[in-house]
Amino acid sequence: MFDTLSDRLAATFKNLRGKGRLSEADIDATAREIRIALLEADVALPVVRAFIKQVKERAQGAEVSKALNPAQQVIKIVNDELVGILGGQTRQLRFAKHPPTVIMLAGLQGAGKTTLAGKLGRWLQGKGHTPLLVACDLQRPNAVGQLTVVAERAGVGIYAPEPGNGVGDPVRVAKDSIEYAKTKQHDVVIVDTAGRLGIDQEMMRQAADIRDAVRPDEVLFVVDAMIGQDAVHTAEAFRDGVGFDGVVLSKLDGDARGGAALSIAHVTGRKIMFASNGEKVDDFDAFHPDRMASRILGMGDVLSLIEKAEQTFSQQEAEQLAAKLAKGPKEFTLDDFLAQMEQVRKMGSISKLLGMMPGMGQIKDQINNLDERDVDRTAAIIKSMTPGERHDPTIINGSRRARIARGSGVDVSAVKSLVERFFEARKMMSRMAQGGGMPGMPGMPGMPGMGGGGAKKKGKQPKKAKGKRQSGNPMKRRQEEQAAAARRDGDGDGPNAFGLPGAGQSPEDFELPKEFKDLLPPK
Repeated sequence: MFDTLSDRLAATFKNLRGKGRLSEADIDATAREIRIALLEADVALPVVRAFIKQVKERAQGAEVSKALNPAQQVIKIVNDELVGILGGQTRQLRFAKHPPTVIMLAGLQGAGKTTLAGKLGRWLQGKGHTPLLVACDLQRPNAVGQLTVVAERAGVGIYAPEPGNGVGDPVRVAKDSIEYAKTKQHDVVIVDTAGRLGIDQEMMRQAADIRDAVRPDEVLFVVDAMIGQDAVHTAEAFRDGVGFDGVVLSKLDGDARGGAALSIAHVTGRKIMFASNGEKVDDFDAFHPDRMASRILGMGDVLSLIEKAEQTFSQQEAEQLAAKLAKGPKEFTLDDFLAQMEQVRKMGSISKLLGMMPGMGQIKDQINNLDERDVDRTAAIIKSMTPGERHDPTIINGSRRARIARGSGVDVSAVKSLVERFFEARKMMSRMAQGGGMPGMPGMPGMPGMGGGGAKKKGKQPKKAKGKRQSGNPMKRRQEEQAAAARRDGDGDGPNAFGLPGAGQSPEDFELPKEFKDLLPPK
């Protein structure tokens, strides 16, 4: 949703890089570009004005003029102000001292309240709660049936005594659901109310009556993030007519410009608490203004990625895998490879996971074109192998590859490519488990597996220099001359561990070349 805004901001900041000092003209030009980017993203005009005013005031202050890197300081200011207009600190749900906690959902028809009720229920269930969905939308055709299906998919309870389709009293259903929740020991009640195509007095009165009947601990206003400025106007009308405590953004994965998300918290004074960014029941999470600002500026969202991994991966399985890899690369089999791949798939869309990593905005076109079915094809290839082949892929020859390809419905070349990629992945994971770092990375001297001066392989000697070459570094050249003189005179043991001539020579006795002496302060 924020791709266009991210691209415009990235281009703006690129013009600042490399400048040791920012003039007032640079700051004005940057502010103008940011203003255009926000307006193109459909951010409300009052929000844009307040945002630009704050950025300019801070950019012209001491924190930028005295900074070592003014461009980075301006980016930090923009990040801080983005966090501010998105709501500042993350707002948590308020739970009742005496269960059940009642959460009422309100909003326009089509905003996604019913689906979001199931997502919120699933999210709360993952936090250790036992939510109950209540069908109080008795006007929209088949709304009760839809909520029943959503509750079943989410694996949570539902209270739907009335058939809906214009039949039943939503206020009485909401009131009775509290006693039902106490009887069935549900500690959270989520009330799904009816929406309308526009703001009208009947909708406001019904929502207010339900609010008065159940006295909710939280009233959440559900906003379709794709409807632009109208979302802000609707939110203001609900705030004045019924009142709400927080905002939930739905359809955040759409391709609209996203101005509502950047405007609604600032305009209404109510914080965004949750965001829905997909069609699946698990595509829902708490809204963190700092993480969203980081995504908009192309810096990724590593914290959310880590949280998803912690929720998906078992600590015990991770320790077992690490122990396997520590024993040697051959301990890691294709079964382990398949298990890891399926765990990653549980975290959600591969494209979304990659989008959370810093710097991935530069290749977002490639990420968006990723074929999610590649994971399924890889799983089919591995499952077409025998247990022996999964344990030791080296035995997979031409005839075995042909059989596996027929069983998984792919070309023989795909099987060969998978096995080769597995060997590379096994080698990489084994080196990482042993503290060797990533293959191909420049090593540090003395660090095993880093390729930069660790233990030498047996039978291999370092290559001898073809001839004497004099270093162009004055300090190094002076060291070489002193070491050669010491060897000729026989009064030294060659360079020691510090690279100084003579094993027994003290570093204090070492004399710097004249070029470096001039740089030292006087004694």
